[in-house]
Amino acid sequence: MAILLTGGAGYIGSHTCIELTKEGYDVIIVDDFSNSSPKVMERVKEITGKDIPLYRADVADKEALSRIFAENDIETVIHFAGFKAVGESCRLPVKYYRNNIDSTLTLLEVMAEYGVHNIVFSSSATVYGVPKKVPLTEDMDTGCTNPYGWTKLMIEQILRDTATADKEFSAVLLRYFNPIGAHESGRIGELPNGIPNNLMPYITQVAVGKLKQLSVFGNDYPTHDGTGVRDFIHVVDLAKGHVAAVKYVASNKGAEVFNLGTGIGNSVLVIVKAFKDANGIEIPYVIAERRSGDVAECYADPKKAFEGLGWKAEKNLTDMCKDSWRWQSSNPDGY
Repeated sequence: MAILLTGGAGYIGSHTCIELTKEGYDVIIVDDFSNSSPKVMERVKEITGKDIPLYRADVADKEALSRIFAENDIETVIHFAGFKAVGESCRLPVKYYRNNIDSTLTLLEVMAEYGVHNIVFSSSATVYGVPKKVPLTEDMDTGCTNPYGWTKLMIEQILRDTATADKEFSAVLLRYFNPIGAHESGRIGELPNGIPNNLMPYITQVAVGKLKQLSVFGNDYPTHDGTGVRDFIHVVDLAKGHVAAVKYVASNKGAEVFNLGTGIGNSVLVIVKAFKDANGIEIPYVIAERRSGDVAECYADPKKAFEGLGWKAEKNLTDMCKDSWRWQSSNPDGY
């Protein structure tokens, strides 16, 4: 029995593939490489010593997806595939709704046809919208500030409705906070297209000389230093959260949501200083205007994941900064 990872060659998917393999699971990956590199899988083989079956296909392509299910004994799906840039989703909302929701509906149809009832979904803390208070717990109100977030929340609802209709169905909805870091080998890490939307790859590209300086979007938030506060989590900890979720769906029915975060909020300027302290590199920055849709503070209460999944984040900010820099400095031009 195998675990199918849609979008499994991406940043989080590739790290999850490694952690699942370490735990003895058979993994299959489907990816269209619209936001990842085929070379990722060569690096995954280096790290794991295993050839991971790989299909190059769009998850919204029902014929291609059906062939994958027909050729493999799939027990559980981890659904990573989807467009993920908040800013782009505001410019191109129809593209995001079409891709993210269509691919999920196609996946669920094919899963039903082949009697696969277990899914772990890659959701996001974006579904909390503008938090009324922090830390965020899973029972708080939801609502989004951008189309990307709405696609995640809509898919959560689709999965809940599916679980209500099919008593054999099991879904875990993982609301990620802010993954950073890279595999300790330095062989795989985050490789954004163009100017990074996320803080850490922006910092590392400045450090490696690809970008002149970091733009800090807003220094007038009601936080201790005026910059936005987020819950940064090491991508390997996040990957291990998926392993815990795979075990959970195997023995629990229905739909359940879990935050995956550290429970610690760190501001943009704290991360800049932590990177300097960890790696000895000064990051020049300028203050820019706030970005539309950004919130002042967003960090998790991870208690439910610890109690329900037996999972908690273990790596600290220094680990995140060192591993991010090891990846970027070893691969200045990516793969």
